Amino acid sequence: MPLEFRVSPAVDDERLSDLHRRAFGSGSAASTPWSVRLHRHSLLWVTAEDESGLVGFVNVVGDGGVHAFLLDTVVSPDRQGEGIGQRLVDVAAAEARAHGCEWLHVDFEAPLAGFYLEGCGFRPTVAGLLRLL
Repeated sequence: MPLEFRVSPAVDDERLSDLHRRAFGSGSAASTPWSVRLHRHSLLWVTAEDESGLVGFVNVVGDGGVHAFLLDTVVSPDRQGEGIGQRLVDVAAAEARAHGCEWLHVDFEAPLAGFYLEGCGFRPTVAGLLRLL
């Protein structure tokens, strides 16, 4: 199926929430107010769509300087393994660079190391995480 990658298009909160629920297998049935969040906090976001609708998404937030952070990378379970996630990250990185960012950070769980480090070209770094709740 042909895909269209779009940078910062309008998003349907219900469809994006449904994509996250299906891909991550968790979350409430309530819709997340993605549109408000994205416009308030994001540098940009990238969607992947085919004729059936939204099949992939990634969000990029910035620090107002040279650092950007990749969040919420998601691909529909029935389309995983086709390179959609890698293309989403590639487009996001190119767009962040075009916005003047020099660094793109990402945090991920161990099972995703191959995707981010080998597939997308990130390099491992030492980082810290503090759970606030």
